[in-house]
Amino acid sequence: MLRYVGNRIPGLGQRPSSSVVAQGIFRRLYHERVVDHYNNPRNVGSFDKNDPTVGTGLVGAPACGDVMKLQIKVDEKTGKITDACFKTFGCGSAIASSSLATEWVKGRTMEEALSIKNTEIAKHLFLPPQKIHCSMLAEDAIRAAKKDYEAKKAKFNENAEKSV
Repeated sequence: MLRYVGNRIPGLGQRPSSSVVAQGIFRRLYHERVVDHYNNPRNVGSFDKNDPTVGTGLVGAPACGDVMKLQIKVDEKTGKITDACFKTFGCGSAIASSSLATEWVKGRTMEEALSIKNTEIAKHLFLPPQKIHCSMLAEDAIRAAKKDYEAKKAKFNENAEKSV
């Protein structure tokens, strides 16, 4: 009965859509930088994992279910990262951390990219303490991508030596 009456009186019995509520909560709990990277993620996608100039880092956090794939494309002549992309399954902080990491690694050498620390990512995005693991995933993904790239490079060089 109350539902019936509530629906007949304007403004009563009507609940805002869940997306409006979720957006309001999302904006209140996260800094605007996280919201920006979540709503407008940079460098989403993937490269051919068989390309010898591409390094792929796949990391995850079993505790929360976040999975992050970050790929880098390296110019073999200069050793600089020319492009980066990511695909992340997880919370807004994980997506924002991935997006930011891809922006920060571009144009850097491998050693410069490894100098990016999770604390810098967390500080830039104003991540709360319970979301620090997302920035740690981004740092781990950069390291894993570098390791994969170097393994491919070593294998490619080994195969080149055998064929000569």
